[in-house]
Amino acid sequence: MVAPSSAPASRLRATLIGLTAVLMWSALGLFGAASGKVPPFLLNALCFGISGLAATVYVLSRPGGAALLRQPLRVWAFGTAGLFGFHFFYFTAIRNAPPVDANLINYTWPLLIVVFSALLPGERLKPHHVVGALLGLGGAALLVTGGSGLSFDPVYGFGYLAAVCSALFWSSYSVLSRRLAAVPTQVVAGFCLATSALSLICHLALEETVWPQGASEWLAVLGLAAFPVGLAFFTWDIGVKRGDIQVLGAGAYAAPLLSTLLLIAAGYGEFTLVVAIACLAITLGAFIAARDLLLRRSAERPVVKAPGRG
Repeated sequence: MVAPSSAPASRLRATLIGLTAVLMWSALGLFGAASGKVPPFLLNALCFGISGLAATVYVLSRPGGAALLRQPLRVWAFGTAGLFGFHFFYFTAIRNAPPVDANLINYTWPLLIVVFSALLPGERLKPHHVVGALLGLGGAALLVTGGSGLSFDPVYGFGYLAAVCSALFWSSYSVLSRRLAAVPTQVVAGFCLATSALSLICHLALEETVWPQGASEWLAVLGLAAFPVGLAFFTWDIGVKRGDIQVLGAGAYAAPLLSTLLLIAAGYGEFTLVVAIACLAITLGAFIAARDLLLRRSAERPVVKAPGRG
């Protein structure tokens, strides 16, 4: 029996961990809808503040935790720019352009991850990676538009530009994180706290304060902080640093699909032919993009030879 090498197994494990972030992000719409009328920057400040504080307390409680958080200024600037920059430009986009248009432009970030990954050392962009990501983008477009056409109006140019920036910020952050693979994932706790502080400043400058009303809305905020605006960023960090980044990029298109299905299950929508076609396109795209990983895994299964004579 020939034992498989540990490196591909470790890459697969990191990829699967990274994909759990996509599962958690799919709950963003449901928890967000349940959080009431809390304005976006305040909701951002609350969620990142809660998740960042909880993670920081956990890190500091572990042996050597404080040392892990001592990182160069460039690391803190990079992480904070990634998390806060994406959310800042996304919120700016949906305030200054039709949300459907802004969302569709924003959802080019998984495709951009796949394309930008070709610039990383040791990574090779293949045609099936692009095909898988484009299928995912097509499925996401169906979900965002409901199958209707789009007509981009130049009057919303500022909002469209902000949506492009949000997609560029998150795709660049995800890809460039590979170059900071030596930086421990625990540092994301500090990124969350910095993002919370900057979001609070934006809230005070731009929004009217509306707090969550009642236990159910506060529970929704806690749900956001625990998973889609909390743990998801830690597991994504592991995935993009050590996993198959092309698979993660294409697989990220499952987030809008699963989010739509969760909202339908909760009574916020209904299952339609458009949703079914989007489901097929996104699922097929993810499998096509993951072809190398799946075939490699199959080839590495140990072969046991039956004992024979001589």
